[in-house]
Amino acid sequence: MLALGLLCPLARAVEHVTLRNGFELDCVRREAAGDRVRLYFAAVSGGNSFLEVASDAVLRVEQVADVPAVIVSAGPPTATASEAAHLTDEQMREMLTHAGSAHNIDADLLASVVRAESGGQVRAVSRTGARGLMQLMPGTAAQLGVQDSFQADQNIAGGTAYLDGLLVRYHDNIALAVAAYNAGPAAVDRYHGVPPYAETRAYVARVIREFNRRKQRALMAQAR
Repeated sequence: MLALGLLCPLARAVEHVTLRNGFELDCVRREAAGDRVRLYFAAVSGGNSFLEVASDAVLRVEQVADVPAVIVSAGPPTATASEAAHLTDEQMREMLTHAGSAHNIDADLLASVVRAESGGQVRAVSRTGARGLMQLMPGTAAQLGVQDSFQADQNIAGGTAYLDGLLVRYHDNIALAVAAYNAGPAAVDRYHGVPPYAETRAYVARVIREFNRRKQRALMAQAR
């Protein structure tokens, strides 16, 4: 189970860990404790989240190459959030930061969810009917007060509120909250953890990997 760990130094490298059950994730450091090992994720709100597993559950550990910094457009937005079919990096960042501040959620975590859900496509529609940047189902969107899921600001606000509720439900356990975002809280509760669905496990790993990479990139920028 993921738990909120003690304060610790920020990591300088990322390792890609493959477990024997097929689950893959990136961690910023490992810490052995007897026959157990803790796999730490990126720092969140001053702390660290970690996954603790049996030492023999780790099948393979690989170094992840440094991720180059992303060039963000410095030009002013040319369209409002409700009009734009494609957002600039600056527009996206502003919306994510605003929504994150309203719910005390790291904007990088929100950006990681957006990337996993829609690849940043404002008008994305899944085969099940989920819509927009954070892929809200029509019923969920209505419950969250989202009138138009294709309006980026509304979609992000609704998706962030929903993720906030999941983080509260699972006591800031990012892996469980993200798993519930993908598969639904009923599935997480039924299995008392990340459900054994290949799609959900891959989704959780993808979000955490992207989150770690964003944090690593920020550290590299600060070190310059």
